[in-house]
Amino acid sequence: MAKLPVFAKLIAGTQPEYLHPDYRSSVKRAPTRPLILLPHSFSERTGPVFGRDCVSATDCDLTAQHAGAPLGERIAVSGRVLDEGGRPVRGALVEVWQANAAGRYTHKMDQHNAPLDPNFSGCGRTLTDTDGRYQFLSIKPGAYPWGNHSNAWRPAHIHFSIFGDGLLSRLVTQMYFPGDPLLALDPIYNSISSEKDKQRLISSFDPATTTPDFALGYRFDMVLRGHDATLMEKVK
Repeated sequence: MAKLPVFAKLIAGTQPEYLHPDYRSSVKRAPTRPLILLPHSFSERTGPVFGRDCVSATDCDLTAQHAGAPLGERIAVSGRVLDEGGRPVRGALVEVWQANAAGRYTHKMDQHNAPLDPNFSGCGRTLTDTDGRYQFLSIKPGAYPWGNHSNAWRPAHIHFSIFGDGLLSRLVTQMYFPGDPLLALDPIYNSISSEKDKQRLISSFDPATTTPDFALGYRFDMVLRGHDATLMEKVK
């Protein structure tokens, strides 16, 4: 499996701070004292690991996991996972999760007054190929209210998780869609101070992967580290 960098290797100042008061949950989640780095043992550095037989060829198609087709606009999301030198990261496990077209997750904690789709679970996974490429077929997620502030709505987004050679090699980020008017109002997106870094989280329309009469294509490349790194969430 691919070897991913740990968060300690990320260049200082390239990631959002833990505390962003406009994002209300960060006030309680952010540490109030300096973090203590605990050295990893041999078992933590070497395992557990993933096997290729755990991921099937159909896990990347979120529209074909149930008896019927899900409701909503079909999209094909693809891209490459790269290191700081533009080299492909091969064999990385890429997982996604998202809300359905009405803006609701299939989760007991999501009580948004929007319909669930019995034909859409909103989760998928795949392994990057030798060129670092991945692709998912899904439904464009809807926006949803989240109670952070008055009339707060989260922009349409897809969560991405990238695993390397073990469970401790994990990076998490979010992909947004171009032209979304809610981005300017979203405290999570705006916890990023650099406009250039914000743009790295917005996918681009991709005519090459758009299928006539079937699905719109979006491209989302992820750079794991360096000055051009994709912004990642700090997993605590």
